[in-house]
Order: sequence, then C-alpha cells, then structure tokens
Amino acid sequence: MALRTRFESSDDVGVFCRLTNSYCLVASGAASQNFYSVFEQELASHIPVIYTSIGASRVIGRLCIGNRHGLVVPSICTDQELQHLRNSLPDHVKLTRVEERLSALGNCCVCNDHVCLIHTDLSRETEEVIRDTLKVQTFRTSIAENALVGSYSVVTNLGCVVHPRTPVADMDEISALLQVPVVAGTINRGNAAIGSGVVANDWAVFCGLQTTATEITVIERILVGNRGKKGPAENVQQSFAGVREALVDELA
Repeated sequence: MALRTRFESSDDVGVFCRLTNSYCLVASGAASQNFYSVFEQELASHIPVIYTSIGASRVIGRLCIGNRHGLVVPSICTDQELQHLRNSLPDHVKLTRVEERLSALGNCCVCNDHVCLIHTDLSRETEEVIRDTLKVQTFRTSIAENALVGSYSVVTNLGCVVHPRTPVADMDEISALLQVPVVAGTINRGNAAIGSGVVANDWAVFCGLQTTATEITVIERILVGNRGKKGPAENVQQSFAGVREALVDELA
C-alpha cells in the first residue's frame, strides 16, 4: 500500500530518502524526525531504516544509488558518514565511494536489483563501479529526452513509472532493457519529476502528500502489484478499498 508523507514542507520524498529491498536511508536532522518515523513504523520490522547525511547534505536520495546488493555514494561523502553507513547497512550490502563529476548519482541513475539505467555522460569508471557494487547490467539512455534518468523515473523489480511525455517507442525500449512493464505517470498533482516525488521497493511505496488518488493507483499497481495479497477476489476487494480510501483522503 502507498503511504503519503512529507519532509518538512516538501512533498519531494525521493529527494530525502533512498529505499531498496535491503535497507532504507532517511535524511538526518532534528526537523525530519516525523519523516523518519513514517518509514520506521512501516519498514523497521523488515529492513534497517538508517538516519544519515551525505556530504553534510540532507538530499541523500539524489546523491546516491543503491539496490539490495549494494550502495554507491559520491566522493563528497565524508569518512565519518561512510563509516556510519558501513556500521548500519546489512553485512551483505557492498558500500563503495566513487569519484564522479556528476556527483548527484540519484539524479543520473535509476536501478532495480538487476538493471541500472545511467546518464549518457557518466564516466566509464563510475559505470564499472556501479556494475560491480550493485551487481547489475548498465545501459546508457534518456527518458523523454532528459538525460537525468533518476529524476524522471522510478523502478522496482516489478515495474517502472516514467515521465508522462515519454514516447511509446521509448517506453517499449526501456521495458525491454529492464524486463518489467513500463507506464507513464506523474506525482504530487501533475509533477513530471516522478523520481523526486516517490520512493518504492517491491512491497512498499511512499509519496508526497499532494499525490492524487489516480496517481497513487497507477504507481501502486505498476510498482508493487498484488505482492503480499492472497487470492484474486481479495485482490479486487483490496484494490477497490485502496482507491476508495485515497479518494476520501483527497476530497477531505
């Protein structure tokens, strides 16, 4: 089920969080305690929720890229922050710091546990680090003529949502690369920067408070599907119940 939340006054939850199937990173800071508690309540019984910063910045979701196998952080990540991450991440998760001119790795890359789409100008050395650390295949591409693939898409092992103006031919190509279904969508009442407004893994989705019922329905259906639910009849009932609750929230 998708949960709405907000970081201080911002609905761009993907800027301040990085969520995978093995861990969740949440921006540190006294004012972000409520934001942290939303993720901790939903995820702590399954994966560690880690309070951190990168380069003394809270925009951690835009600065790093990760999946269940590993985490890649830019060179601005301090030794103290790197040690904190090493101590907090599960033992099987590989952590690597990389020297890269395009240091906002979260804007330049998007990945699941098998494939990573990367910015066309990312260095070959960084591409090799991503392949080795995250155990993925990499492909250089753009989304709706935007090179910042991480800003304009979000992907799990079950599906992918991309910029609303992505041509059908491009969506077919991305689907072939990722080997998952791809749909176009928006977040936070029409925002095309889908990667900045939502974070997801294979069973949980978090989005901004401004996200509409229609947007939630599209995102939830493609990114997590019916995982965790039991039978076909129950799937239909829970799907309608989720839409009904979202509509009530939106109209309230």
